[in-house]
Amino acid sequence: MADTFAVITGASTGIGFELATIAAQEGYDVLIVADEPLIEAAAADFRQFGTDVQSIEADLSTIEGVDRLVAAIGNRPVDVLCANAGTGHGNAFLDQPLEIWRHTIDTNVTGTLYLLQNVLLAMKARGAGNVLVTGSIVGYIPGAFNAVYNGTKAFIDNFTDALRNELKDDKGITLTTLLPGATDTEFFARADMEDTNVGQAKKDDPEKVARDGWDALMAGKARVTSGWYNKLQVATAGVVPPAILAGLHRRIAEPGSGKD
Repeated sequence: MADTFAVITGASTGIGFELATIAAQEGYDVLIVADEPLIEAAAADFRQFGTDVQSIEADLSTIEGVDRLVAAIGNRPVDVLCANAGTGHGNAFLDQPLEIWRHTIDTNVTGTLYLLQNVLLAMKARGAGNVLVTGSIVGYIPGAFNAVYNGTKAFIDNFTDALRNELKDDKGITLTTLLPGATDTEFFARADMEDTNVGQAKKDDPEKVARDGWDALMAGKARVTSGWYNKLQVATAGVVPPAILAGLHRRIAEPGSGKD
């Protein structure tokens, strides 16, 4: 058993999988979580690095799912938490059933905050710990045809900035916000957005995004935007009127906007 312990959520695919890969490669014991059976296959991949790997299939949109994860952590000190689990759904908000948009909010906001509160309370008690939260550059962009997802990421981007300030006197704790752009993951298929411009466009490499996030976390940085184009989008969002940003987002996210 290693002296260091990392917990990574949403680790079955995408950015979370790559974060867990880095942690295992660097000698961390890892506890990985996702809401699908594929998490077991991911665990088998990570064990090749010779570290202890524990996997849990849990729905982190529910209080019960987060409680299962917290119970699995037990009294073991968490050195690194990567709160990466997230979900979304495209299409017009008025066409989405309650269970669809509520699942997005419960996963991205409620579940994330409940997990952060549990883990950070333990970190605060011992005066040490490092947390990486996956936000998004879309938190700066009104997301026509992906409105709920963008709204949840706006909340996370804002919330982590506020929480970081609350923790500023806890010198042994760092909180880093990772701000990726469109990344080549399962997100767009799961969000029913494959027929959109953004769904069909070239996307960022999740391995690079994860490395950018991990390096920023280890350096104790407040936030990191992965990729120069995404940095430009964040800067532009600060000066362009919201109505224009919403219109631009519509062009890439409206169903059927993808080119053949």
